[in-house]
Amino acid sequence: MAELRTVYPFTALVGQGQMRLALELNAVNPSIGGVLIRGEKGTAKSTAVRALARLLPELETVVGCHFGCAPRGDAICSDCQAKLAAGEELKVTRRQMRVVELPINASEDRVVGSIDLEAAIHSGQRRFEPGVLAEANRQILYVDEVNLLDDHIVDVLLDAAAMGVNVVEREGISVWHPSRFILVGTMNPEEGDLRPQLLDRFGLCVDVSGIANIADRVEIVQRRERFEDGPEAFAVEWEEEETKERDRIDRAIEVLPKIETSRQVLEAIARLAIELEVDGHRADLVARKAAQAYAALEALPQVGLAEVAAVAPMVLAHRVHARPGQRPHDIAGSTRRILGEV
Repeated sequence: MAELRTVYPFTALVGQGQMRLALELNAVNPSIGGVLIRGEKGTAKSTAVRALARLLPELETVVGCHFGCAPRGDAICSDCQAKLAAGEELKVTRRQMRVVELPINASEDRVVGSIDLEAAIHSGQRRFEPGVLAEANRQILYVDEVNLLDDHIVDVLLDAAAMGVNVVEREGISVWHPSRFILVGTMNPEEGDLRPQLLDRFGLCVDVSGIANIADRVEIVQRRERFEDGPEAFAVEWEEEETKERDRIDRAIEVLPKIETSRQVLEAIARLAIELEVDGHRADLVARKAAQAYAALEALPQVGLAEVAAVAPMVLAHRVHARPGQRPHDIAGSTRRILGEV
């Protein structure tokens, strides 16, 4: 725990409520499909991502497994499956979830891993060199400046995030391994945007900017200076709040499968997508999952229209686009109007 106290506490962040909520929703239900955080530099994007990791539950992992497999469940690699089939007992250890960062200049082999073709040809053995997607299994995968990555690399990341599996195929040789991670991408729109097809693949999107309130800006400076002067003392100061938030996330993860969503709520989500002219059906799916995660965080037994309204702006921010000659949509206002008519 001592090394974690050099990380700025999540609950000590000032403002940026939508960004923090989006990160927590995706932590509660990674199948939401990742969070894209857009904003100028110096708005605590990377700080929030690193701080999130210390709030998440410790993981049970198989000792010696390259992919950090869980000892139980169906999402285990072929090596662990072979050991179980042979009657071996998988040794288990516990570790804190961590943030795996993707280098901006990473090649495809560095991301997905590589197969030693020469060894395969001469010895018949499939020798696999794991990549970032292996390292990120059951962790947080953080991609800073995601808009500067090659589109193909972004596609690979999003495919793995959606399927929970990474498949590497070279010259007729195929290797797969589990790759389930919490995906977080950050970007500065001034440096270029993502293609609409890639934007839509991110489950949630939030836009952040510098805080204009003087008192809040002063508080940011004062907290940061106290942290830099004594990280451990600052962590102790916020430990009670961190523990409360950690427990809140733990409970939400546990009860998530029990959260019910009525047909009326699903119809309201569909009506929202239709009236805002959202393409495809991904927004409907993400809205349901995000609203369920929000209800779990709020300790509610089922999803209501208020929970849909709370997550709708981050579900639709990157999916609603003004047609030529139209003014930009007021997503929050339209959501209140449309859901109010239900």
